[in-house]
Amino acid sequence: MLHDRIRGVNFARDVVDSAIPERLALVSLAQDGSRAELTFGEIAGKSARLAGSLLGRGVRRGDTVITAVGNRPEWVLAMVACFRLGAVALPCTEQLRASDLGARMDAIEPAAVVADERNAETIADAGFTGEVLKVPDERLFEAAPAPAAVLGPEDPALVVFTSGTAGEPKPIRHAQRYLAGQAVQAEHWFGAREGDLCWCTAASGWSKSARNSFVAPWIRGAAALLHDARFEAAERLDVIEREGVDVLCMAPTEYRAIAKRAQLRELGLRHAVAAGEPLNPEIVGEWQQNAGVAVHDGYGQTETGALTGMPIGPPVRPGSMGRALPGFRLWIEDGELCADPETVPTFFADGPRDRPWRTGDRVSEDEDGYLWFEGRTDDVIISAGYRIGPFEVESALVSHPAVAEAAAVAAPDEVRGQVVRAVVVLRDGSRAGDALARELQEHVKEQTAPYKYPRVLEFSDSLPKTASGKIKRGELRRG
Repeated sequence: MLHDRIRGVNFARDVVDSAIPERLALVSLAQDGSRAELTFGEIAGKSARLAGSLLGRGVRRGDTVITAVGNRPEWVLAMVACFRLGAVALPCTEQLRASDLGARMDAIEPAAVVADERNAETIADAGFTGEVLKVPDERLFEAAPAPAAVLGPEDPALVVFTSGTAGEPKPIRHAQRYLAGQAVQAEHWFGAREGDLCWCTAASGWSKSARNSFVAPWIRGAAALLHDARFEAAERLDVIEREGVDVLCMAPTEYRAIAKRAQLRELGLRHAVAAGEPLNPEIVGEWQQNAGVAVHDGYGQTETGALTGMPIGPPVRPGSMGRALPGFRLWIEDGELCADPETVPTFFADGPRDRPWRTGDRVSEDEDGYLWFEGRTDDVIISAGYRIGPFEVESALVSHPAVAEAAAVAAPDEVRGQVVRAVVVLRDGSRAGDALARELQEHVKEQTAPYKYPRVLEFSDSLPKTASGKIKRGELRRG
């Protein structure tokens, strides 16, 4: 026990440094078509030297470092460098605009930013005046290697922002135990094995990416694939086949889009998982029949990490999000899924641990303990796996001079599951029409991340409201 206290915990040391140095850790496919491989020894050395560069710029244990890098090796190296120092990593997707980044910076006050050169201007526009480490820059990997900090399981490790039904996106803080806690889902749902090549397609900056792009594979002794490119259905299949991917992790929207837009075929996949929104039973069937792999759906939240997963071994039950992960105590109360935080090692650091965690999701359970998603108890819009708070869309719309009021709700979509539908009340003197609708959609893209823009936009003379002035979103959804 004394040795454990002296040694502490550190993902960089315990997983990266302790791996066989010659073993493949990362395969990177760049935008220009180039391909690179990095071993665990190379990841360990480069991340330690990048940690040294952060130290040299004043970053210390407990400081927050923003990463604004695409799906490139430098993103992974920056994350591991933070874990090594005991700095707190805040990964951000490249889709964020200056206003989005500025709000995150105001909430977190980062000590430094590691940014891709293509994102440097956005960082500057966000008003950040601190240390910016621009990649790629080999000079950042010339510093003396930094030692691995001795950390406790409750020390901070990661911040990921999420959206609610009201207010601005909120920071969710995870402790070091979040990283080690990924071992449960990595084994029992994600299904990585030693020597596998695993591909989680989520863009850097999302909760699923932070835990499944490299953390879960590496814990299991597998390698990770990064592809720095936009989604294209046929290309996605080509990459899986060409690179020999063993484990695939995609959003349900991507599984649906590929099934509709590309020619599914045997791909050599051993295992596939989906999370972020419910996966249609018919899509599970199409992938099983045509690609030879049954997609295992799962469920989790930014606050909790993965909570459920379709078990490995028994036949998949299409449409179900699986069962509670081993050791996790989940139950349904008044139709809502609840969890015991004390049994969830990946539960967020600031979360209440003395009472049940209410997920806000309506779920049913069958006689075998399999869980079935029924819908949200709040107004969050889940589109293509992205969780979008109506307030963010409404704020962007109302900032346009033609808009007096706006409400955002979910509308069903065959590919994305849901899309944002906005109902807009115009100011006097403004004229509704297709031209203004397109202008408002582009305005939202400029004000906030493009995936939040309303794909359906309608004009109305008024919005349905309660006596206290709250928008009746349920009525809008039904309308």
